Amino acid sequence: MLTLKQIRDDKEAAVRRLAKKGVDAASAIEKIIALDDRRKAIQVELDTTLAAQNKAAKEIGALMGQGRREEAEERKHFVADLKEKSSRLQAESNDVQQELQATLVTLPNFPAEIVPEGKTAEDNLVVKLVESYTQLPENPLPHWELARKYDIIDFDLGVKLTGAGFPVYKGKGARLQRALINYFLDCNTRAGYLEVEPPIMVNEASGFGTGQLPDKEGQMYHATVDNFYMIPTAEVPVTNIYRDVILDEKDFPVKMTAYTPCFRREAGSYGKDVRGLNRLHQFDKVEIVQLSLPDVSYEALDGMVAHVEGIVRSLGLPYRILRLCGGDMSFTSALTYDFEVYSEAQKRWLEVSSVSNFESFQANRLKLRYRDGEKKIHLAHTLNGSSLALPRIVAALLENFQTPEGIRIPEVLIPYTGFDIIK
Repeated sequence: MLTLKQIRDDKEAAVRRLAKKGVDAASAIEKIIALDDRRKAIQVELDTTLAAQNKAAKEIGALMGQGRREEAEERKHFVADLKEKSSRLQAESNDVQQELQATLVTLPNFPAEIVPEGKTAEDNLVVKLVESYTQLPENPLPHWELARKYDIIDFDLGVKLTGAGFPVYKGKGARLQRALINYFLDCNTRAGYLEVEPPIMVNEASGFGTGQLPDKEGQMYHATVDNFYMIPTAEVPVTNIYRDVILDEKDFPVKMTAYTPCFRREAGSYGKDVRGLNRLHQFDKVEIVQLSLPDVSYEALDGMVAHVEGIVRSLGLPYRILRLCGGDMSFTSALTYDFEVYSEAQKRWLEVSSVSNFESFQANRLKLRYRDGEKKIHLAHTLNGSSLALPRIVAALLENFQTPEGIRIPEVLIPYTGFDIIK
């Protein structure tokens, strides 16, 4: 959530920066400033009324001590009027603050200065391309046909058990899933990330803290009886570990990693982009999260991008790194880099990771702060990245490493799978 200071310091700049994300925020910002002015005015009047109330209460005691009961009774009526006024002002203040908060949370994060202009994925900037294409058999198969041929992923059984978008991994397919999860976690812990195993359901406060609520309710599975949400990513519970926490400057950086299943309704998805593993309602993902001091958060972002790149490169897949344009960025992000691997059989790029700096946007919602050397309190910065999301990595591995003899396993995964080919 943007702070009032960010908006009030230069409202024209705020409107201009949000326009880069395709948001016309002029009226919302004018409303926020007007509500904030009204809140301040009410507070001044409330403070004055309470001060008069306290003064009159003391006068009543003095008058009673002097035996001047009639005057004291008059002052009691005056105090009663002041109490009624202060109650009315407090109620009005609460209403204004609620409306102010409700308007503030509708505004997305400011994009960083280096975010490219643009409205759609076609406007994203390719910042790196690494080609490592493999020689495939004639007429290579897409992964959903390979999965059926080698009996390693059963999409029809998933439909029977639950519905479309919930595949069943079998045999070496299940072993490959487990191998990837363990490999990714080992890469992350070796890089200094603390492994945690969080819940896969969160409460409303956690959803609000990282910005999924109230923006993404329609994409989240909701257990209505308990008002819990199935997580769309481990970012939500892991970052919320530090909700309502004040850290010391020396505690940074905080680096965490977690494996979780993830759940997304993906309402409205259709067509070739949702075939097989391309888009699922339940999928596995390993996440990295960092909490950073503000002045080094972009160095932390660069380090996370380099770390994710190292994992993708180790798998031997062709990949590219994109800097997302304003119109293709998430609600909460200030700067995002996407990683895509190339699917030889589908002849298309598949997104496997997003690495983002949220600056103080999530921290303001989370009330995640730190105390500097002078004991002053500031908002921290939060970052997260996929390292990696499994479905499209599996799709690319199956398609890019298919041979007439079977599907080869990248060398780095063989100690984890226990086999070097799927026949």
